[in-house]
Amino acid sequence: MTDNYLIETKGDGEVRISEDVIATISIVAAESVEGVVEMQSNLKSSVTQMLGVKNLNRGVKVSIGEEEAVIDVFITVLYGINIVDVCKLVQEKIKEAVENMTDLEVVEVNVHVSGIALEDKEKVKA
Repeated sequence: MTDNYLIETKGDGEVRISEDVIATISIVAAESVEGVVEMQSNLKSSVTQMLGVKNLNRGVKVSIGEEEAVIDVFITVLYGINIVDVCKLVQEKIKEAVENMTDLEVVEVNVHVSGIALEDKEKVKA
């Protein structure tokens, strides 16, 4: 992900914001929502983790244009919580955080629920 940047010219130079930064903002925002247990890893993230490489962008895919972003997040939610309500709140929190911190317009936040966690047991994947 580190090859893509949002580039904005300001004053005497330019500001470059990596997709990794936007992904990290999204993770922090999503994990702040009650009912989100963890961010899910995709296959690439899982292999990277098995190899012992730290991956800060687990469970997030960011696509940025010149002034807008599309963000996909993959989450595990707590059993018994209303999934639709949690997803709507995750969308709102991510949109607000990214727009406030980067001046990007977030046109989509797609939330993928890829697992349910039971309180005292292992997570159950769909």
